[in-house]
Amino acid sequence: MSTDLLTVTPDTDINKAADILLDEGVGSLIVLDADDNLAGVLTSTDFVTVVSTNHSSYTGVVGDYMTEDVLTVPSSATLYNAAVKMIREDVQHLPVAGDGNEIVGMLSATDLTAQLTYMGSSGTD
Repeated sequence: MSTDLLTVTPDTDINKAADILLDEGVGSLIVLDADDNLAGVLTSTDFVTVVSTNHSSYTGVVGDYMTEDVLTVPSSATLYNAAVKMIREDVQHLPVAGDGNEIVGMLSATDLTAQLTYMGSSGTD
């Protein structure tokens, strides 16, 4: 999982969020409310909605497009259980919650692929 989390608020301009995704080369942003609680997730997939609903101009804020009903996985979950949850729920990004329900990481399908590749190799490459 990635622990170097990039966060925005629901009031962040959607164009700024797009710039962050592109500049940082990531596929998702954690959306935190004013109390630093998880409010949602904005993924590169969510930008399909941005483009399809605003053909002439891309305006609005993250809160207009983010996924609000966010699935999480506890940091104590096994990699297998996290992968099963991602497959069953058809999500590419899964926030990881610590003991106090704070978000401590983000697990992506890319992370899972990298781990499985490493486990299948000698681990020396």
